[in-house]
Parts: sequence; C-alpha cells; structure tokens
Amino acid sequence: MEGFGLRLPEYPWNAMQPYLEKASLHPDGAVNLSIGTPVDPTPAVVQDALKAASDAPGYPTTHGTPALREAIADWFASRRNVSDLDPAAIMPTVGSKELVAWLPLLLGLGKNDVVVRPVVAYPTYDIGALLAGATPVAADNLDDLEPDLRRRVKLVWVNSPGNPTGIVRNRESLREIVDQARAIGAVVASDECYAELGWGQWDPERGGETVPSVLDPLVAQGSHEGLLSIYSLSKQSNLAGYRAAFIAGDPVLMPNLINSRKHAGMIVPYPIQEAMRTALADNGHVQAQKDLYRGRRERLLPALRRFGIDIQHSEAGLYLWGTAGEDTWTTVDRLAQLGVVVGPGVFYGEQGKGFIRVALTGSDERIDAAVERLS
Repeated sequence: MEGFGLRLPEYPWNAMQPYLEKASLHPDGAVNLSIGTPVDPTPAVVQDALKAASDAPGYPTTHGTPALREAIADWFASRRNVSDLDPAAIMPTVGSKELVAWLPLLLGLGKNDVVVRPVVAYPTYDIGALLAGATPVAADNLDDLEPDLRRRVKLVWVNSPGNPTGIVRNRESLREIVDQARAIGAVVASDECYAELGWGQWDPERGGETVPSVLDPLVAQGSHEGLLSIYSLSKQSNLAGYRAAFIAGDPVLMPNLINSRKHAGMIVPYPIQEAMRTALADNGHVQAQKDLYRGRRERLLPALRRFGIDIQHSEAGLYLWGTAGEDTWTTVDRLAQLGVVVGPGVFYGEQGKGFIRVALTGSDERIDAAVERLS
C-alpha cells in the first residue's frame, strides 16, 4: 500500500535511541534532560478540579465554556498585561502542539503560500506548513526575505520565549514583526508557552519584567487584528498529560477557526476545561513550580559551564542552550557516556548545528546526579 500515508520527515527524536541506551549503562542510571517533559506532580488543586468535573456524559463545546474563556481573559489581564481581550476571541486547544501543526491548514493556507518561523525553532512549525501544502521558511525578520518570497508570506510564527534558545523578544521587537506582517496582510501567531518562566531580566520575582505578549497594547497598538497568542499549561502547571492549551486574539479570525475545529472534532474534554479554569485562577502553584526550576537551573548552569559548554541566550524557558565548539553529536555522545541525555541542536534547524539543548525537567535528585557527573 505504498500510495498511502503522508510524506513527512522521520520524527527526529527517534535518532536518540542509541544515546539513550548508552546513557542507561551508567551504574546510577540515565539522567534524561532531552525532551523536557514535566516530572513534578500535577498540583492537587488541579487534580481535584478534574475529579469534580469527571461526570461529563455530554459533548463538550469546541469554543470552550464561558467560564473557562472568562478565566483565560482574566489571566491575560493579570499575568500578561492584556486587559482588552474579548472572551469570544478565545478557544481551548488539545495542547499547543496540535494547534501549531494544524494552524496553517485551519487558516486556509496552501500551495504558493509561505509560513515563516524563527531561524532556530521547534520543528513542528515546518511540519504545520507541510501539512497545509505551504512552504516553510526560516527567518527572524521579514526584511531578511527576498521581495518575491516576502509577498507570499501568509503566516509568521513568533516563539518568545523561544524553544530551544530561550530568547525573549522585547516589545519593540514584537511590534516590528507585527508592523511588517500587517503591511503584507500576514497573520502573526505567537507561541508563548514559556512566558511564566523568565529568568534574570525577565524574572518579575527577582526585580525583572514580565515577558511581553503579542497582544500587549504596546505591541498590538490598539487592535488584535491579524494577531494570535498561543499558550500551554503544560509547563507552568505540570499539565502536559492533560493536553491543556488555548489560542486567543483576532476576533475576526476566531469564528472561522472555531467552525473548522467543530467540523474536525477538535474538542478539549470538559473535565480538562474545568481543570484549566482552576489552574489559571491559582498563581501559588505556578510560583512554587517556577522556584523549583529556578533552583535546578542555578545548579545545572555552572556545572555545564565547567564541563566546557558555552551557554548562550537561555534567558527564559525550561532549557539551557549551548555549545562545546564541536559537532552536535560529539557533544551528545560525550554526555551520554556520563549517563546524561541532552537534546541535539540540529533538530531545530541549520543554525542549531554545534549546539545542544539541556532541559531543567529532571527531579532534584536527577539534576544533582547530572551536576555530579558533569563535575
């Protein structure tokens, strides 16, 4: 049956199996800091909300309950400096990855259309373009594109804080990309799922400022036209297993997205919607989890530097992005020999060659084990 199936690249993480096996030979077991899946418990307050909503015999709504959408709007106002968001222009999604993968198709993109994504980026941005039959192009600024290519741009992905680099775009940078996209009639989709995990300059708890959203008034300039913000609770609330995320922004685009998702059956289960609503109203568990990651980061960062890794950017998010000045796979192999598994930078584009991504998502015991091995 060779004529069936999508013609997509091989899933990149399959290439990690030999290094996982090598790391597992360590007498104290592997420390897996590659994929970055949360390992700490889902907060009890969220688990309780899920249980309380578990009697759900009817179909949930694709658009999301009014109570959830109000909670998301309130969260944007209190945590993202976005106080003018209409709850009608909000929709829950089945995690943020499925939205990244399907948004170009849902926006009606196809042949001859161009999807721009960051130079170093999460590979699903490219996959989403391919699923729609569009062309993915790597660029951090639309001015870097040739005029004929730029005219074909219909969707611009922004990822701030960035995965894997941890780069944060300030308001001026976001406003520039918004102005460029609006000038050619393109949509800006901003993947902001690490926004609560800023460090240094972007750590409000330590005197820094809040990571800005594309919907911030100073960025959006009084209108959400052509702007979409995507957010996930996987990182801030340890809800990766719940597939809990949402999209918000342009009130003209949203009804069509909702209608298309209704037809496709892309619906967040009602118990998950209730768990999301509760999670967004409770900042205590978010701060507690961030403090855990801050402690792990402060132990792991100097250990990697002592090992010879030059850590670059990494000012926000769950990862440390660095290079040992050698081929990516050489560094991955050297660390696997110590029983430490990291992510290869080559998974994130041509500009990721020579780099590795190290996740903070190990338990305290596993992070301490990695620090000891690196030393």
